Amino acid sequence: MREDVFQMYLKEMEGIESCDEAENQRLLRAVKSGDKSARDRLIEGNLKMALQTVQGYLNRGVAAGDLAQEANMALVLAAEEYEEGSFEDYAREQVRKALLAAVEEQSREETAARKIVELVNKLEDASQEMAQELGREATVAELAERMALTADEVKEIMELTLDAMNVVGD
Repeated sequence: MREDVFQMYLKEMEGIESCDEAENQRLLRAVKSGDKSARDRLIEGNLKMALQTVQGYLNRGVAAGDLAQEANMALVLAAEEYEEGSFEDYAREQVRKALLAAVEEQSREETAARKIVELVNKLEDASQEMAQELGREATVAELAERMALTADEVKEIMELTLDAMNVVGD
């Protein structure tokens, strides 16, 4: 569904004329004097460049629509923060930085989620093993010792498991 929206967005962009560097510079002067319509045209006229940059970041774990949104926000910030040189070069660099940050953040989130799942599984395994060994459920302290964690860390993992079960149950 989200990819369909992104494709519609790309189709919509076909009708927008891109700015050349001369128009960018003219618009930037107007933007500096507070002209909001010039700012809007500057952003609109550079959207295709931003979307072309998005193409290089597809299939890296972030949805195309999310990448387009990051690119658009970076373009807006570039229009507000630009100082000198080629606006297109400056904007493209800001878009690249935003896209790279989005991809890296997604990767960190996926890694963290995998680590949490591993810990939950280890806790579950340790709990079952200890229940068989002890003939009762292990205490938090016993589980912590077995897993080489602190009691607080074990409690956090248990809370995450309970929270996940509550979400699934809702």
